Amino acid sequence: MYPNLFKPIQIGNLIIPNRIKYAATEDNLNTHEGFITDADVAYIRERAKGVVGGICTMQGVYMDKNRQGNGYVGQAAAWDDKFIPGLKRLADAIHAERAVAGYQLMHCGRVGAVEVEYCQGPSVVPQRLRIFRPVQEMTKADIKQCIKEHLDATRRGLEAGFDIIEISGIVGYLLSNFISGYTNRRADEYGGDIRGRMRFVVELIKEAKKLCGKDIPLGIRLCAEELLNDVRGNTPEESMVTYQLAEEAGADYISVTAGWQESIVPVISRDVPMGSWIYLAKRAKEHVKIPIQMAYRLFKPDFPNKAIGEGHLDIWEMCRPMIADPLMPKKVLEGREEDIRRCVACNLCLARLFRDAPMTCYINPVCAHESDLKYANPEPAGEKKNIMIAGGGPSGLECAYMAARRGHEVHVYDKRKELGGTIIEASKAPYGDEELLTCIAYQKAQCKKAGVTFHLGIEITEELIKNEMPDSVVLATGPIYSKIHGSGSDKGNVVNVLDVLSGKVKVGEKVVVWGNKKPGIGVALYLAKQGKKVTIVGKDKSAGFDINPSFKWRYMIYLAQNGVTVYNDCDIEELKEGEVLVKTYDGYRFPVKCEHVIVAEREANDSLKAAIQQEGIELFVIGDALVPRNLSSAVHDGYRIGIRI
Repeated sequence: MYPNLFKPIQIGNLIIPNRIKYAATEDNLNTHEGFITDADVAYIRERAKGVVGGICTMQGVYMDKNRQGNGYVGQAAAWDDKFIPGLKRLADAIHAERAVAGYQLMHCGRVGAVEVEYCQGPSVVPQRLRIFRPVQEMTKADIKQCIKEHLDATRRGLEAGFDIIEISGIVGYLLSNFISGYTNRRADEYGGDIRGRMRFVVELIKEAKKLCGKDIPLGIRLCAEELLNDVRGNTPEESMVTYQLAEEAGADYISVTAGWQESIVPVISRDVPMGSWIYLAKRAKEHVKIPIQMAYRLFKPDFPNKAIGEGHLDIWEMCRPMIADPLMPKKVLEGREEDIRRCVACNLCLARLFRDAPMTCYINPVCAHESDLKYANPEPAGEKKNIMIAGGGPSGLECAYMAARRGHEVHVYDKRKELGGTIIEASKAPYGDEELLTCIAYQKAQCKKAGVTFHLGIEITEELIKNEMPDSVVLATGPIYSKIHGSGSDKGNVVNVLDVLSGKVKVGEKVVVWGNKKPGIGVALYLAKQGKKVTIVGKDKSAGFDINPSFKWRYMIYLAQNGVTVYNDCDIEELKEGEVLVKTYDGYRFPVKCEHVIVAEREANDSLKAAIQQEGIELFVIGDALVPRNLSSAVHDGYRIGIRI
């Protein structure tokens, strides 16, 4: 279906059999000393399987003994020959899957020095993000030493057996710091105009290319747009000059990126429509002759297939889509798109990395557990059981197909006549939340293939359980919605968040949403986009407590942009005609005008728990029925119980 993705391409003197590349992605799976672990080898091996002979790139390595360039606690190191055996394990794992092994050099610059006091940079420019270290200006001797460290690490990568060398110059890492007018204020030959700011990069490319020779391609990742206009970042025209200078210096390809970690413009979250950044690849193709690669919201194969066919792109890069499903391109090639577990662009993977935690994935429970075969490839069940699952949402569906794959007879009951649970309503929220339904589509397809039996429009009751007497019951019924405890809460203008998002209930022009977690934020934005005046009242000290930090900031901006008023650490004390009385944490009270109050606060749903236990039936409670959380927790709960029963 996508012929342009599976045509060969030549990079330097190396012929790649297709246009697929797993791009370098940190995973924090290695030791704090930078040594490669079994977990990292297993992780990269799965992605090498997925590229079906294409390029699989290991994470970027840091190259200095002082760890100024080290940006992640589990980042691989290459500052000494003692790291070569571990690097070779990665190259060998990639080659064992008949893929092309890529190796990346990455000094993290002003977003590095994760375990030392100061980071390095071209100039002392204050950090916009407080989590990063103060900047120490590099001397010319520091620059020469840094180039030497890159070259020494290049040699080690070549000795380890990698086929392609790549230099990272993006998102706020060191080389991008030298390139950008925002962070480079130097007056010497390594500063000034764009050619001066590129001098470090040009010198590095020239010297690294000498080591690589004719047969090892050398590529570089460069920003096509920094998206730092508010702080005097580079113009798009300057960025294209950097592409031309990189090509002149000897680069064999360029990987196109957009934005920095300090940019205030969204780049890769799901509020950015797929395919939005292809114009950057097209622009790059107009300025250089070497192959152009790009990732960035190209989650579905039709986008890169079309771009390659039109001559706007040469290679389809993937990071997060192959975190979510390491075999994604293989499934595309085989025509099995229904079997792809699609990334929902939540950025939980990034949130974990930035907080010094191992990689994990919002919707792929196996991510970073590939080395644990009992978890990643569970064995058939020792005893076949009849399993009743109450609830056809993401938690119940995940549990259902995993249990069925292992040989159990699985029956899923849901009082709705449609599978998906509350994700159906959640997908109605604006800013890309419709992509959440891809998780349900995948689970439904896997349930069908595993032989799960569905009973829709049927609610599980005590009587049904007694009549069926299954061996195991899994409660995945989702949450119940809390009652407002203030006086007057029985008024007819109190409605449920699900009824509003589904369109069953129409609300007035002024509404109060009770609950400042994601369901409340979602319905608030849904109504605000319709022009309604919305106020959120929530008991949590900050809104979006259940949203990962790498996405939460986007919602806070959207609430402000849409005129939504948010009162955190508050409760509704009284409901009156046409208004509610809000009480703050310290006892202050004030009225808020409204025509309807929408309940978005949730509680655990254990209404059937006692009845099941009385019958002596094996019981599991998962997802929001256990503790109201999020889609990720639901999926992970379902997987764990599905392989445990």
